[in-house]
Amino acid sequence: MIFFKYLLEWGGIAMIAAAIAIIARDLYLQTTYKRADVPDSPVGPTPRNHWRGAIGLAVAAWLPILLASGIVVVPSGMGGIRISQTSGTLPGTLYPGAHFLTPLVESVVLFDTRDQLFTTGAVESSKAPEAKLGPVEPLRVQAKEGLTVGLAITVRYRLDSKHLDYIQANLPQPVEKEIVPGVVASAWRDLVPGYTVREVFATKREEIRKKASDVITQKLASDGIVVKEVMLRDIQLPVEYAQGLQNLLLKEQQNDQMGVQTEIQEKQVRISELEAEATKAQQVKQAEGEAQVRVLQAKAESDAMEYTLPLKQKQIEQTKLEAEAHKEATVKNAEAMAEAKVIDSKAEMERRKLLAEAEAERIRVTAVADAERMKNEGAILKQNPLLINKIVAEKLSDKLQIMMVPSDGKFFFANDVLKSMNMANRGSQADQAEEPEK
Repeated sequence: MIFFKYLLEWGGIAMIAAAIAIIARDLYLQTTYKRADVPDSPVGPTPRNHWRGAIGLAVAAWLPILLASGIVVVPSGMGGIRISQTSGTLPGTLYPGAHFLTPLVESVVLFDTRDQLFTTGAVESSKAPEAKLGPVEPLRVQAKEGLTVGLAITVRYRLDSKHLDYIQANLPQPVEKEIVPGVVASAWRDLVPGYTVREVFATKREEIRKKASDVITQKLASDGIVVKEVMLRDIQLPVEYAQGLQNLLLKEQQNDQMGVQTEIQEKQVRISELEAEATKAQQVKQAEGEAQVRVLQAKAESDAMEYTLPLKQKQIEQTKLEAEAHKEATVKNAEAMAEAKVIDSKAEMERRKLLAEAEAERIRVTAVADAERMKNEGAILKQNPLLINKIVAEKLSDKLQIMMVPSDGKFFFANDVLKSMNMANRGSQADQAEEPEK
């Protein structure tokens, strides 16, 4: 539809442009022809006049333009009202989209049907345009005490698309500047004087906001304005009242703190009492328990005495039996030790006898070996007398370096040795003669 509207507009404009071009061409050719000296000049024949065709084309061009002006497009988020030159505001709302109107008779007035904000006081969002948010000054109202209070208010509302014809015909325009601010300010200024500053600031703040919201919603609804939310963002108190309220709050805080400390101390006292009672009860229970334990111990000892005396008697008898058994075991051990000593003495005597016999046999064998050795040595010396000199020399070799021995063998030392050897040979022969007799 929009393309068709633009097509008609541009078609009418093109036709008007073509008519203007035709008239301009005819004027140019006529001017050129009048400047020529001869009628049949090279410029050409006398130009024909096309003005009638151009005028007809221009008149025909207004038809698509009028048709295009009868097509109206309402953007998204907007609503339109038709205004007739003969009947005034026509009923009904034109919603977003393309609509047909009577050209040159009806026109369209657009309204923004999206949510809008009316704000007083400091604006939290710096990105929002001030023109849409309203003045930044707080709304000044008087409380019950006569003190002036500044209110930071935000009203979120939108125009009812079903009543746009009523808004256009009966309300001053623009509505967001002529109707909404006055209604909001009137509602708050009629409501706040019935409350004190303290109630407005703290105790009944939400109650006042709800009442103001109901009043504003009701008043604006009759004018075709839908209120979605009324917010009381901030309250600016008078300087003197704020200082006094701060002191009062400080005293209340101190009072609350004292109350809390008092409660803590009372609880501490109560805790001490409970701990004392608990300690007392614990001691009583402990004493009762100890008494019961003692009673039970005495009863147990009394019951045990019945079994203790027979047990003691049995222990005494057992001790006597153990003593007799120990005595008998001692006697047996003494007898066994005596027998063991006798056996040890006999074994020792036998051992000594065997050692004596072994020693005697060793001596006898040694004597026989010595006698045999001496006999052999005597025989050898008898056969070789010079061995005596050699043996004596070997014995005295570490003390004497040179020994002179006479060749005739009549040396005093040698003679004595030979005499002793002869006597030894005789003694050995006598012993050998005695052995067979034995």
